[in-house]
Amino acid sequence: MSVRSIQQPDDDVAEAARGGVLLDVADLAVHFRTSRGVVRAVDGVSFTLQRGRTLGVVGESGSGKSVTSKAIMGLLPSSGRTTTGSIRYEGRELVGLDANGYRSLWGSELSMVFQDPMTSLNPVMKIGPQITESLRLNLGMDRQTAKETAIGLLEAVRIPAPEKRFNEYPGQLSGGMRQRVVIAVALACGPKLLFADEPTTALDVTVQAQILDLLADQQRDRFMAMVLVTHDLGVVAGRADEIAVMYAGRIVEKAPTRSLFTRMAMPYTEALLNSIPRLSDPSHTRLDAIGGAPPDLVSPPPGCAFAPRCRYAQDICRNERPPLVPRDDDPEHLFACFFPVDSEVALSIRNGGGTGVNLTPTEES
Repeated sequence: MSVRSIQQPDDDVAEAARGGVLLDVADLAVHFRTSRGVVRAVDGVSFTLQRGRTLGVVGESGSGKSVTSKAIMGLLPSSGRTTTGSIRYEGRELVGLDANGYRSLWGSELSMVFQDPMTSLNPVMKIGPQITESLRLNLGMDRQTAKETAIGLLEAVRIPAPEKRFNEYPGQLSGGMRQRVVIAVALACGPKLLFADEPTTALDVTVQAQILDLLADQQRDRFMAMVLVTHDLGVVAGRADEIAVMYAGRIVEKAPTRSLFTRMAMPYTEALLNSIPRLSDPSHTRLDAIGGAPPDLVSPPPGCAFAPRCRYAQDICRNERPPLVPRDDDPEHLFACFFPVDSEVALSIRNGGGTGVNLTPTEES
């Protein structure tokens, strides 16, 4: 059986080609009870994802991006966790679904590529059986058909000599090859939605590009929707249709990719972009790091969570939480900031002017 034969049937492809919302997340909140108090890991996240499209979710460690993905996938531990809001996949509500309910979705509908292949793959089990296991369990293939399909998958993810690799252990492969195997496992049953959670973190730059190109090619060939989770805006710059920037468990800016890079509004987005190394910089140029530390999610600040680290913060930012609102001239570009980077206050501070500590958005305008 070929790799193409385990992808969506013709009627599903025709439906996907017509577009439409595949995933609809509304006011999702995930809280964990700890000895210190309740950790608000995700606190009111909303977005939609259409078939065949890519959403980039960007933020520092602890921003809530991985917890959001795992909540949608149903992979979070149940003990001490509270999940509220709505997760609708193809119109089906997933919040409250137990492991048995998710089992029918894993592999054939939802799948995930994790950032560390050595924790995703069984080190004492050969590569082949780790791929054929899901094929036999979810698709009912016999042993020989599953093996042929697995070898086809290894070839599809550009692993040389796939017949040989089929009988090797993860420890015999390089980091890049192991990540390709993880991708093959994730794609085995032809999912409609793929989560790629920091899929290139442990890889060198050249291999990172190869893995990202591979994911893009497989997504296009299969018409999958994909959520690409990363801390690096450069990773999603040319690979996502829309980007959601998360901070302290919330989306603080969301826009089509071109709009976000050409007219970013949130100071945190600007800080993330400025922290990316540039080839044009002279050797030994110091990185423009974001000062301070992310907030404590057990007791977050009363106002904007980024205010203690923001160069444009005013009194109102420290006392009131800004709502997520659209730009006046672009309803698809949402941001949560009283003084976006193109406001008069921000421009004045960048140009060495006063800070206007007591300004409010109304007075500033």
